[in-house]
Amino acid sequence: MTVPLYQYPAKTMLGRVVAKQRILAHVRATATLRERLRDDVAQITWHAKLAHSTLNLPGTDDVPELQVFVITLKGDDLHRDVLRAIDRAIPFPILFELHGTRGIRVTAAYKRPSQADPSKWVLDDHYASSDWLPAETPRQPLPTAIDLKQLYQQLLRSLLPAPALQGEALPDQLERLRALEALKKDADKLEKRLRNTKQFNRKVEINAELRSIRQRLADYAIADYDT
Repeated sequence: MTVPLYQYPAKTMLGRVVAKQRILAHVRATATLRERLRDDVAQITWHAKLAHSTLNLPGTDDVPELQVFVITLKGDDLHRDVLRAIDRAIPFPILFELHGTRGIRVTAAYKRPSQADPSKWVLDDHYASSDWLPAETPRQPLPTAIDLKQLYQQLLRSLLPAPALQGEALPDQLERLRALEALKKDADKLEKRLRNTKQFNRKVEINAELRSIRQRLADYAIADYDT
C-alpha cells in the first residue's frame, strides 16, 4: 500500500514551534515521558491547521478542525507514549508526520468527542501508520471531501493496513482490523507452541486451535476480496 505525503494548501500552513513544556503542562507527565521528549524529540511544529477558515471545508461536531503536527526526531523513531501525550494535550484530531533519520512516517489515532461529555475527547489505543517514506517523496494534493470529517476519515483510512468493506463505517473498520491483528498474534503464539511441544496429544489440540484461527483469518480475507 502506498501512502501519499500530502501537500497542504498555503492558507493552512502555520509552522509554529510548540514548546515541549506546553505539552507537559497538559498531561500527567511521568519521568519516562519527560526523558523521551528530551532525548528523542528535536522539535514539535504545529505544521498546518485544516479548518473552514483555512480550507473552506465545513467542520462537523466530530471534526471541527484537523491539525497536522511535524515531529522532528533526534533518532530513527518515536515511542507511542509521546504521540499520545500530544494528542491528549490538543483538543482536536491530529495527523502526525515524523521526520527522522529513516525518512518520513505518517501516523494518527482515531480521535472523537466523548458521547458522555462532548467537551472531552476519546483517543483510540491503536495508531495507524505508514511505512517510512523517503524524505524526497513527492507530495500529493489533499483528497476531495465534502467536509472535514470526511477528509479526516480519508486521511486516517489511508494509513490502515486494509481497505474498508462495502459500507463499513470507520469505527467498525478499526474494530475489525484490531480483531484481525489479535487473531494473527494468537496464530503466531500457537505456531511457536506447536514447534516446542513434544506430546502428540497436545500437538493435536494445538493444531485444532490453529486451524480454527486460520479459518477465521481466511474468512476475513474472503470478505475483503468479495468487496
